[in-house]
Amino acid sequence: MDSPNQQIPNRQTTEISPETTSNISPTIIIGKVRNNLAFRSKWAEVNGAMGDLGTYIPIVLALTLAKDLNLGTTLIFTGIYNIVTGAIYGVPMPVQPMKSIAAVAISNGSDFSIPEIMAAGICTGGILLVLGVTGLMQLAYKVIPLPVVRGIQLSQGLSFAMSAVKYITKVQDFSKSKSKGDRHWLGLDGLVLAIVCACFIIIVNGAGEESDDERESNDLEERPRPRRRKLRKVIASLPSAFIVFLLGVVLAFIRRPEVVKDIKFGPSSIEVVKITKHAWKQGFIKGTIPQLPLSVLNSVIAVCKLSSDLFPGKDFSATSVSVTVGLMNLGGCWFGAMPCCHGAGGLAGQYKFGGRSGGCVALLGAAKLVMGLVLGSSLVMILDQFPVGVLGVLLLFAGIELAMASRDMNSKEECFVMLISTAVSLVGSGAALGFVCGIVVHVLLELRRFSGDQSCSTIRIRGTP
Repeated sequence: MDSPNQQIPNRQTTEISPETTSNISPTIIIGKVRNNLAFRSKWAEVNGAMGDLGTYIPIVLALTLAKDLNLGTTLIFTGIYNIVTGAIYGVPMPVQPMKSIAAVAISNGSDFSIPEIMAAGICTGGILLVLGVTGLMQLAYKVIPLPVVRGIQLSQGLSFAMSAVKYITKVQDFSKSKSKGDRHWLGLDGLVLAIVCACFIIIVNGAGEESDDERESNDLEERPRPRRRKLRKVIASLPSAFIVFLLGVVLAFIRRPEVVKDIKFGPSSIEVVKITKHAWKQGFIKGTIPQLPLSVLNSVIAVCKLSSDLFPGKDFSATSVSVTVGLMNLGGCWFGAMPCCHGAGGLAGQYKFGGRSGGCVALLGAAKLVMGLVLGSSLVMILDQFPVGVLGVLLLFAGIELAMASRDMNSKEECFVMLISTAVSLVGSGAALGFVCGIVVHVLLELRRFSGDQSCSTIRIRGTP
């Protein structure tokens, strides 16, 4: 059987961008798309597709319950986004909600409704498209120091992990984005269930992929014990995230069997959202301004860096990633689809559970598309009964995987800059202030080093006979 954790031979996948498509034939493009969507390992890709749901489902459910988001339309458009990005990039490039816009919408009551949400998404997408087309995003990607990027990744990873712990330990009211008290130990959404799911994933997936040296050492140790090695291989082949998610679906129907009666077949009606001048203004001020720094840093720059880390040789340009984010929102938001972006956390989660190709997210996109066309917005009845603790477990491992990307800092100065960015970002000030503080500290350290070098040079010159 295929294993989500085994080292899978890396096929060459190619980013398909406007620059590369202008001078090649349709046959070559089709061949590249097929290669980008080809599964590296069947069960591993299916398992990896579940790695992003811990972030996706809570935010979509919260917006649907609190703001009457058209869930059916959102599923259709995000499903298309998943399929297209999988074909373009050939890696499990995620499609996630724009978290800052969602947070503003949930916390602002009736003052920030669907027209304002969509206006914020369109404005953010338009700015990202301009930054990508003009090359400014690629310039930012090259100029921003790696420790600052790692700091943003670490803060986002820890933020996801802390939210996951809150989902596991506290009863959640997604419609108000609040916790309602401690979660009971027993029950179909109890602490025991979440702990068992977490232990199951750790047993199957461990801490992630081992290095080649560690794998060779383990193989040498286990050669005299073939039965143990075979058992370990069988355990590692289990699609842990898929099994946990499937368990959650079953428990959702057990918790409220009458939910079957609420299901209505057929897609939701897709209508153009009417956005007033007031909605444009509120959407830009309250939604776009706080979202833009997070989208630039986490949805584009951090995603490009993490992609090159996880998939050596696949250095996606910040230009193309920024353009795809912009086009997604300039298209879907006019019809009421949730504002979307790529996200380093989603990429880390899908990689953690075995996603290695564009086929991983394309499979997830096909599932979203089918559910949106068949069940429409009635699917919210099922999601509302899904065990939140189980979602918390999936989100926990996605957050930890993203945070672990920062372990490659090799000097104390790099760690210092990274931790400054992380600390400032986590105290509630947001990624933008954390980024600024990281840049300032990095510049000060460079000036200090330059001054020190100049002083040493002066001393040597003066001391020369």
